[in-house]
Amino acid sequence: MAEHFHLNTPLLESVGMSKRIGSTVYLKMENSQPSGSFKIRGIGHLCQQLTTPQSKGVVCSSGGNAGMAAAYVARKMGVPATIVVPSSSPQLVVQRLKDQGATVKITGKVWDDANAEALRLVETEGLTYVPPFDHPLLWQGHASMIPEVAASLGPCVKPGAVLVSVGGGGLLCGVVQGLKDAGWTDVPIVAMETEGADCFNAAVKAGKVVTLEDITSEAKCLGAKTVCKKAFEYSQCSEPTIISELVTDQQALQAVETFLDEERVLVELACGAALAAVYSGLIHRLQEEGRLATPLGPLLVIVCGGSSVDMKQLINLKHKLQS
Repeated sequence: MAEHFHLNTPLLESVGMSKRIGSTVYLKMENSQPSGSFKIRGIGHLCQQLTTPQSKGVVCSSGGNAGMAAAYVARKMGVPATIVVPSSSPQLVVQRLKDQGATVKITGKVWDDANAEALRLVETEGLTYVPPFDHPLLWQGHASMIPEVAASLGPCVKPGAVLVSVGGGGLLCGVVQGLKDAGWTDVPIVAMETEGADCFNAAVKAGKVVTLEDITSEAKCLGAKTVCKKAFEYSQCSEPTIISELVTDQQALQAVETFLDEERVLVELACGAALAAVYSGLIHRLQEEGRLATPLGPLLVIVCGGSSVDMKQLINLKHKLQS
């Protein structure tokens, strides 16, 4: 069996972004994973720990990326995969999941509905449940990207801050764990969401985990109505400091387009939320407010990727958000 399913992804310097913020920006290119996003780190790790060759199969509820990772890993392990997606998932995602050999079920309007169906299938069909973001094994898997960054930067360089997108909070938990493992707990994390898919920001503001009434953002892959408890708990700790910020869908879309022009890479809107922190001037604002250091050490941007985007999808989004 493969040691693991994920790749050690490139760490690239972005000249365009570095110029914008006046310090070096490094991009951790998780979009180049076999499944298209960082999710394969945690999901590969979890499946290796929890799935046996005798397994009746895995089931994962997903707006796209977790499902793609679960389908890819299941295919490599030779076990069946059932992916339950909400009706808000693009047709493109459904097709890509089928191309990986997965059985796709469309249930409900948002991820929470799809998840209820996945849990039902665990009970009725004896499938192994693969949670998309809320499990210690997932965070352990996602944490693996930070030692890779440390190895690439070398022993004398440490990030000034880390920039991540937050959906359900799995990536955030992984990054926190990775920073702890690397002894980088003094490195602040800027956690980005889009308005309308902001379950983490809402929890931070309320001082407790809250459930959003609905997902109104177009960044459907950030679309969990409730952030995982662990991510909220981390937000209450002093180390590492987590700064929670929001951008609009329009700002995230603009970031996706600028990134495509400058870096020649297409990522989805959910990933654009993190990129927008640089392109919209938010990093500068945080420096002016004294919440990030001036001058800032190297900024590490986790380019989380995304399998639910192509040019047609991008054009549709543009029309939708401009109307």
